[in-house]
Amino acid sequence: MKILTIQNRMGIGDMVIFLPFIEAIAKKFNTPVHLLAKESSKAPQFLKANNNIKEIIILDLNNKNKSGQHDGLIGSLNLIKQLKTYNFDKVFIFNSSLRYNLIAKFALIKNIYQYPLFEKKNQHIIFAAQNFLQLNLNIKVESNPSISVDDKESKLVQSKYNILNNQKNILLGIGGSGHTKRISPEIFLKFMEYCSSKYNCRFFLATGKKEEEQKILNKILDSKFKIQCVALDQLKLSDTLPVIKNCDISICNDSSFSHLSAAIGTPTIVLMADTPLLYGNYSSQMYPIIPDGEETVTHDTLGKDKINPKKIFEKFQDVIN
Repeated sequence: MKILTIQNRMGIGDMVIFLPFIEAIAKKFNTPVHLLAKESSKAPQFLKANNNIKEIIILDLNNKNKSGQHDGLIGSLNLIKQLKTYNFDKVFIFNSSLRYNLIAKFALIKNIYQYPLFEKKNQHIIFAAQNFLQLNLNIKVESNPSISVDDKESKLVQSKYNILNNQKNILLGIGGSGHTKRISPEIFLKFMEYCSSKYNCRFFLATGKKEEEQKILNKILDSKFKIQCVALDQLKLSDTLPVIKNCDISICNDSSFSHLSAAIGTPTIVLMADTPLLYGNYSSQMYPIIPDGEETVTHDTLGKDKINPKKIFEKFQDVIN
């Protein structure tokens, strides 16, 4: 039996969130599945060792100029032609798009399972997936993603960076996809001061290469904590994962690193400034911090300047002790 799963959201975090549901389908039918996902999800970089996924097919969509191989009507025809070659028996579509329903039909996939059409508005990212599999396959899936990291790679990283057990090795996920999610370097530096006053610490700085993220990175590297820091911005995502596994804890903005860290099994404090709280507490490894004065957090909370470094440190102590 050949099974295709379609997860077309663009983010790394989205891909991590959907992972338990994709794996549940593979386990239900006792066969690894194919996954159709966008390149921006970086799925090949952190799912290459996943035994539940046979192959990752890249969905080539260019959101800026619509020039991707799968954009528009011609792109849909290209995708249909490509999927036909696999002779899939079933497809599970994790969205409500008519486009993917028609693509699956024209690709001659006999059994099509999909979210209810045209119901994207206010769709809960986790509950929708859980209800989808409960309704169609009668399986209950917990929202607790897990990503495996090769032990040999982990040990090599431990040696390369001289990671010692008598230190507190802390990942700081200082990057973020949007400026309203990126906590200021001053807040991270204050946390580092609290932490270093009590513990022997090393800080691994995870961020992207965008100009605003680099400014935060450089501000931290120009501080008195520079000698305690290791910048990871030049590493590929796949090379960053073993570093995260070697950390005792992660302190991350609501970003790809928070999702990856929790899925690897590293306790992760998530600094929630401007997105729904569910993105920072769906995993048992996640410990959200919300802005001072707020009871919860959602889109347009705009609370990045109200994240309290003292509260981060207090939560840090609670988690590691």
